[in-house]
Amino acid sequence: MSIETRILPELKEVYSQFPGFELEKNLEWSRDLVSAASVRKSEHVNTTSRKIPRDGGEMLVKIYEPADRTNDLLPAMLWIHGGGYVLGHPDMDDKLCERFVQTAECVVVSVDYRLAPEHPYPAAIEDCYAGLVWMTEEATMLGIDVNRVAIAGASGGGGLTAALALMARDKGGPSIIFQMPLYPMLDNRNITPSSHEITEEGSIWNRTDNVAAWNMYLGEENDVIESSSYAVPSRAESLAGLPPAYTCVGQLDLFRDETMEYVARLAQAGVDVEFHLYPGCFHLFEILAPETEVSQRTVQGYMDAMARALHPNRTLN
Repeated sequence: MSIETRILPELKEVYSQFPGFELEKNLEWSRDLVSAASVRKSEHVNTTSRKIPRDGGEMLVKIYEPADRTNDLLPAMLWIHGGGYVLGHPDMDDKLCERFVQTAECVVVSVDYRLAPEHPYPAAIEDCYAGLVWMTEEATMLGIDVNRVAIAGASGGGGLTAALALMARDKGGPSIIFQMPLYPMLDNRNITPSSHEITEEGSIWNRTDNVAAWNMYLGEENDVIESSSYAVPSRAESLAGLPPAYTCVGQLDLFRDETMEYVARLAQAGVDVEFHLYPGCFHLFEILAPETEVSQRTVQGYMDAMARALHPNRTLN
């Protein structure tokens, strides 16, 4: 049965119009599909860009903060853009990061990590960790409270968020109080039922896309490194000691089952986790169809979750 018959009516038009990725045939064209469109900047958020050190060079980060902020320290969130480890740029999430700033009253640092296949694992996760370390070491300059730091990302960025939480735990810091790996890309094995359901050409991130992206990310050392939890978070032997989590996924998303399995393992490891499954919704639905009711409800849900995590003693209106 085609998944198109199960998609919510308000999402069908955007689904039918999406051309689908061609990662192996035309990677640059696929990258252009997710390139940032020009968006009007919020007058309530100041955005700056700067280069920070990473292993062997420098990396761009974008910093978002309230335009009317005082001298009070603010909580902070490291944002990791999506793109299956092979696509994307921080610019495409400007509007989303601005909304996090306003809803969660925080500083957001978004990292421009290196992409595969030009830079296979471990480049991306090392860049994300470098961004987290820089953010906490420069807390005074950024005006952030190092006791209230969260990490978040979507899709491939969600996979990197999960990997970063594991890496920070194993390395003994920086301290993270909350993680938000949204519909994360966690498992390279493609053995779940949902990884066999989303196969149609033109689907928004189908099985062909996923296999190609993982091969690009893991590179020639695939067989050697795929057991590393920093490369493939679903391979982690233990999830104990990780920060509380929030995640969500569409029921028609290839990542549905690996997300649900990870949520169950987090709960079984004693990690507090909130999870939402959205029937009739495909990968990236809330980004591609932002005006629909289900998308607005979804985004507001994870915005409010971040606000609660970063302001634990405050009651939301």
